[in-house]
Amino acid sequence: MKAHISSRIWLFLALFPLLAVLQGCPENEDPPVKDEEAEKIAADPDYKAKSFLRKEYMDVYYYWQAEVKSRNAAYKPYDYEIYDFFDALLDNRDHWSWMCDKEYYVSSETGVYNGTWGVSLAQPVEFGDYGIRIRYMYPGSPFEQFGVTRGAWLRRINGYDISSIDSQEDLNYFNNNYGKTPQTFTFRLVDGRDTTFTVAKAASLATRPGLITHVFQPGDVPGLSEPVGYFHYLSFLANFLDDIDNAMKTFHEAGVKKAIIDLRYNGGGDSRASQRLIDYLAPKSAEGKPYVIRHHNSYMQSLSNSYSDEKNTYSIISSLRPDDADSRAVWDKVYPNRLDLDAIYFITGEGSASASEMVMNGLRPYFGDKLQMVGDTTYGKPNGMYVFIYPGGDDDYDRFYADDFSKLKWVFLPICFYNMNSELEAIPDHGFAPNNRRPDDVYHDFGASEDLINACLTRIATGSYPALKNVSTKAAGRRGVRIRLEEDEPGYGRDVVRRSDFLEKK
Repeated sequence: MKAHISSRIWLFLALFPLLAVLQGCPENEDPPVKDEEAEKIAADPDYKAKSFLRKEYMDVYYYWQAEVKSRNAAYKPYDYEIYDFFDALLDNRDHWSWMCDKEYYVSSETGVYNGTWGVSLAQPVEFGDYGIRIRYMYPGSPFEQFGVTRGAWLRRINGYDISSIDSQEDLNYFNNNYGKTPQTFTFRLVDGRDTTFTVAKAASLATRPGLITHVFQPGDVPGLSEPVGYFHYLSFLANFLDDIDNAMKTFHEAGVKKAIIDLRYNGGGDSRASQRLIDYLAPKSAEGKPYVIRHHNSYMQSLSNSYSDEKNTYSIISSLRPDDADSRAVWDKVYPNRLDLDAIYFITGEGSASASEMVMNGLRPYFGDKLQMVGDTTYGKPNGMYVFIYPGGDDDYDRFYADDFSKLKWVFLPICFYNMNSELEAIPDHGFAPNNRRPDDVYHDFGASEDLINACLTRIATGSYPALKNVSTKAAGRRGVRIRLEEDEPGYGRDVVRRSDFLEKK
């Protein structure tokens, strides 16, 4: 059997020398069954996929494999719809693992969404305000042409007043009508003007994870005497590594020594992207040292290279090896714009999850108190997944790595490891508490006046955080009902590693 290696080399050393024999083997044949059971199997279109999931993936890689393997062996796949079967295989401590179909996976990886408004909504409930506001908007959103920006207040749908979601009736109306297209909306813009318009969803909208790259200059806040880089990064997507490259190039050319990395809505993603960001942000003192140590189940540990007595597998920040031309080529591309920061600020929130938390945790040992978190407590996802597919033979993975999803049907993302930094500090289950707690300011567009960004800039300028301002409006103070957010959805919070990144590289 061969291990699949991309034409690009990812800087990971999570090596499993014997693992390749576990992949691409013929699906295990079930023992002879009674006619009645054979009929159930034949009638189940996903029977083979469910059997493959259990035998080839969950019985090998799943973090709680030892605890659930015997229990799971008794389940009859034909008794479950595939999503329910996946859930049934999970340990009761696991509320992170998830799966999806091809369409969802391709959309999330390519950033192309069909039938969308291209915005994210939130309520500033921390200020007692249950009005719905735009918390971010993708360029090209159908709302953009009407002057809608972050901070705009959704006041009416078809004339129905939802300026504050005061009741379940209001919430039901919002849920039943917001998604319809075309639709008539009334927004109050950040300049105080009301605008009403009828608009249809974008049939297709191409998005990118690098939402904003900006360099704040002296004078943007009182006392600021140096340029400060600001990068608002929405998701770690490996298909858009140039978003990171371009942002860091802008910072390098501006002479940035202090950076603000806004991860307040970043639910994680592909570890190739988190690796790239770490490569830029880590201080030179961290070169060649690990930023994440991944702890696997006992079976996988027995197959892995050991980092410590606990046999943890790990990734490192720098992988400069004279005999590795591929690694050197990747590093040479990154290094010219490598930042040499003397302070880094992360803007955090309940949506900062998984790979976002891993980046912050991985950098903490190397920055000390020069790393500050500003905002709200993070999501709290201390673990990560490997990306498994069905069909899952060698040829299927070859196509998958070549971005050919024509035969892909299901993607499985079970928890396979727990993350720790170089000092073996784990991400807290309850998330990281920020150094300076401040609710998300969805009343202002991103910029020097937005409270969390302003707090970072003010501390850089003066050495102290400003007092929290009451940024709410006259709509505040009313009781209400909370809408559902992206971070409430199943599968939110991803630190995913492709199979080729943890198989032995030969």
